[in-house]
Amino acid sequence: MTSIQPRRFATRAAFEQALIERLDRAIGAPEPGWTALMLSGGRTPLPVYHELARRGPRPAAGLRLLYSDDRYVPSTSESSNYFQSRPLVEALGLPEGAVLRVRTELALEAAATDYEQQLAALLRSGVHIGLGLLGLGADGHTASLFSATDLEEAHGRLAIAVQRPDGLQGISVTPELFSGIGELLFLVAGADKHAIVEGFLRRDSNLIARRAVSGCPNVQIWIAP
Repeated sequence: MTSIQPRRFATRAAFEQALIERLDRAIGAPEPGWTALMLSGGRTPLPVYHELARRGPRPAAGLRLLYSDDRYVPSTSESSNYFQSRPLVEALGLPEGAVLRVRTELALEAAATDYEQQLAALLRSGVHIGLGLLGLGADGHTASLFSATDLEEAHGRLAIAVQRPDGLQGISVTPELFSGIGELLFLVAGADKHAIVEGFLRRDSNLIARRAVSGCPNVQIWIAP
C-alpha cells in the first residue's frame, strides 16, 4: 500500500532551503545503488535548480539525470523543462549520455519512443532512480498525465506522447517508471493548490496524480504557502 507522507512548510524560503539540501544529497551522496535523479518541470523547483547551479554542486560518480516530462517544443524554448533546468545541468558537468532528455527535434511519437528506449536502457544497466520529483497541478495531474486515457495508454510503457489540455503536445513518463523509484517527492506551492492537496492526502482516486502513484511504496508531498 502506498504511504503518503506530508510535510508542510511555514514559508516558501524554508521549503526551498529543505529542497536544496535534499537535492544536494541526491546529487553528491546518493543512497547506495541509487545513481539517478528525476527532475520535474514547472515553476516551483526552478529557484532551487538555479541556486544549486550557482553553488556548483559536485555530482557523485555515475550520476544520471532524467525528466518526468517535457512539452513538445524546441529544446531552446522557454517552455521546455530541459531548457529551464540547463543552468543546473551545465553546472553539474555530466558526461554526454548521463542526461536523458526528450529529443523534441524528432517527430512526436518518435520522440516518445526514443525517450522510452533511453529509460529502458538506463534501467537495464542496473541504474536505480533514487529520487524523483513531481509536481501536482491544480487540476490533479502530475508530470504530463492529465486524464484516465493517458493512464490507460501508459500501461506497460515507460514514456508516452500526450495531448495536453493547453493545446500543446508533450511526452511523459508513466506509473510504470514511478513504481521503480526509491522516493517520489511531490512539490506543491501556492494557495490555489490547497484543495487538490487535501484531496490527494485523502487518497481521492479521481485524481490522476493519486492514481499514477498508487503502485509506489514511498511518496512524500512537500507543501509550501
